[in-house]
Amino acid sequence: MPPRLLVVGLGNLPYPNTRHSVGHVIVDALAARFGIHMSINRSVGGFIGHSDVLSFSDDIVSLTLFKPKLLMNITGPSVASALRNTVKLPASMVVVHDSLDHKVKVLSVKLGGSANGHNGVRSVIDALGANADFYRFRIGIGRDRAVDPANYVLSDMPLDELLHWNGVGLDRVCSELGRVVSRNRAI
Repeated sequence: MPPRLLVVGLGNLPYPNTRHSVGHVIVDALAARFGIHMSINRSVGGFIGHSDVLSFSDDIVSLTLFKPKLLMNITGPSVASALRNTVKLPASMVVVHDSLDHKVKVLSVKLGGSANGHNGVRSVIDALGANADFYRFRIGIGRDRAVDPANYVLSDMPLDELLHWNGVGLDRVCSELGRVVSRNRAI
């Protein structure tokens, strides 16, 4: 049986291609790269797709992609439902989300820990309770101190950032997903 991996992209469906929805952008890019069809699944509350893919570490991986339909700050219950219905183990889940604290186009990987002020991540942690040790791919969106953070994160992502996360940045995401799969095999 191939290793299983759930990749969740946080975002707000009414605001596509904004900085706050970079998790959705990356899940969509992964779906395109691996030919995974995403469709609405009301029982888990979002768009989900699955395929066994040859990738990451030149091995077959059972990859499930998920984009919650709920607004980011209340997305935790649907993420917990997707986890229960797919990979079961939090360490086999990667949550991709925006980070004001990281420079633009930077990918920072973290296992467990606090939400660091991110309400979407806080909602996921609250829904999972004590089992909140999942991987986080924090996607740097930078910060413009002259603009209100709420307005900044809901502004459209510049074209160069969109292209990055559909190209070189996506290659880096795939490389890090390979590392997650390898670490999980060692457990």
